[in-house]
Amino acid sequence: MSEQSKSSQAPDRTPHVVIAGAGIAGVQTAVALREHGWPGAITLLGDEPHQPYDRPPLSKAVLLGKAEGSTFDVDFAALGITLHLSRPVTGLVPDARVIETAEGPVPYDYAVLATGADPIVLPGSEGLPGVHLLRTLDDAERLRPVLAAQHEIVVVGAGWIGAEFATAAREAGCAVTVVEAADRPLAGALPAEVAAHMTGWYADAGAELRTGARVASVTAGAVTLDDGTVLPADAVVIGIGARPATGWLAGSGVELSPRDGSVLADEQLRTSVPDVYAVGDCASFPSARYGARLLIHHWDNALQGPRTVAENIARGEAEGVAYDPVPYFWSEQFGRFVQYVGHHGDADELVWRGDPAGAAWSVIWLREGRLVALLAVGRPRDLAQGRKLIERGVALDRERAANASVPLKAAAL
Repeated sequence: MSEQSKSSQAPDRTPHVVIAGAGIAGVQTAVALREHGWPGAITLLGDEPHQPYDRPPLSKAVLLGKAEGSTFDVDFAALGITLHLSRPVTGLVPDARVIETAEGPVPYDYAVLATGADPIVLPGSEGLPGVHLLRTLDDAERLRPVLAAQHEIVVVGAGWIGAEFATAAREAGCAVTVVEAADRPLAGALPAEVAAHMTGWYADAGAELRTGARVASVTAGAVTLDDGTVLPADAVVIGIGARPATGWLAGSGVELSPRDGSVLADEQLRTSVPDVYAVGDCASFPSARYGARLLIHHWDNALQGPRTVAENIARGEAEGVAYDPVPYFWSEQFGRFVQYVGHHGDADELVWRGDPAGAAWSVIWLREGRLVALLAVGRPRDLAQGRKLIERGVALDRERAANASVPLKAAAL
């Protein structure tokens, strides 16, 4: 046998990173691997038929017909990234070092779990005509004509996505009723004393907000509450949260949180299985900064985490780098730009900056005098300065911090 024949039959030893999930976390991991000099093969497995796209515009421009989509501006072929669309992952077999798909196994040297989160479905609403979720491009495309027809809409859930959808629906001229089981909007995200000042935003925008309202049933054309109230609905939009999309990992040995189902990544975003990393909405990680395990379902986390994963894979056996970000997210609702940075879970003091009844105000959270989190409504400068102060672990002068006319950075001690 010739040397050429021998070499043509030799197994391919090119190191291979396989990324499960083609949302922002997966795409950014692939791109960051190249930026960090990864010389091997990269395969990206996406479960949707569309070219990878960004999700924030779905509840805004795409929904209102102001944009056709939000495809990432990435030349996968030029970067040597193999992209497979309509190829959902079905399992992980660490012993064989393969990710399973319906089209067959995909072998890996390193695997990255970036499958995101799935929306929570209201029991009994699955498959009903006129009932919608808003998570994918297809979801937004199905909802676009509903808004264009100015239908009567009931939104279940007054969280971030519910508020953003209600905003878009009102802008489109729809009649909107939002029902929330808790006693206030954003109950899972903000304390009552802060969220209380956001309740009036709904009425100001012409939307009806019903708090303490639990849904008993959903039928074609109506939502019935547990007190017997029947709300007419040409369409129902469910926005009651999301859970990490990790069911496909059953039996893989990847350790999941018994509380929320997230992949229990370590400080370097490694899973309990060798050479397998997890990033984005599907993974939680320990934060030394906040002394807690964080699960962050927001865009910035899906943008930042991949850089850590890529660097650690590219380093190989070298000492890895830790991921400990200052969390950040934003929301556009009812004509207001809302931004949040940090984590207030272990704060011991709350300080107001400005009048929450006004158009622009902020709230800061302190722990032992140090800034740990900030919510800014129409005050982007507070946000920008606060983020830097949190990163540095700076203590603040409370009196100066409470004076909205004083730049936040000027309150640093």
